Amino acid sequence: MARYKKNSKKQNFLNSIPIISLEDATNDLTLRCKFNFSYFIVDSAGQDFKDWSQNELSKLFDKLKEYSKFSLSHWENQKVGNYPVFVKYDYFPKNTDFTKPKHVPHQAIWSRFHIENKKRLIGFVIPDEYHDMIHQKTSKRFDTNTFYVVFLDKEHKFYKVSN
Repeated sequence: MARYKKNSKKQNFLNSIPIISLEDATNDLTLRCKFNFSYFIVDSAGQDFKDWSQNELSKLFDKLKEYSKFSLSHWENQKVGNYPVFVKYDYFPKNTDFTKPKHVPHQAIWSRFHIENKKRLIGFVIPDEYHDMIHQKTSKRFDTNTFYVVFLDKEHKFYKVSN
């Protein structure tokens, strides 16, 4: 029977790697917002991912990575210049070039994330009263900290403002 030598350097290295738990008091995973692309469609006013340049997509994913570090409510209170990073609208805008999709739940709160210059990520969140509510069929809990992406808006045509 072969005898194996203990590799103390290896063991010391492995022991130096911190073990992180979901249950740690410092773990903020539950506060971080999530992005869901299952409602994404290409509207005549919007674009598909293939319509954006490699540089534009790279900036989009850099923003998603940054936005994922905090909650949606955090981003409502952050500004880019004079404009909030994340905005919830009271309704689907009337002054828009986009068409309201039929596959989006009627309870949806239409929202947008500022990406860069005119570029916006358009989608919805679910109302706060659904927080932690259990879906009757799936038995899974709703998450009010998820942004459901519906459109890419390269030219700020979702919520048009008159100058």
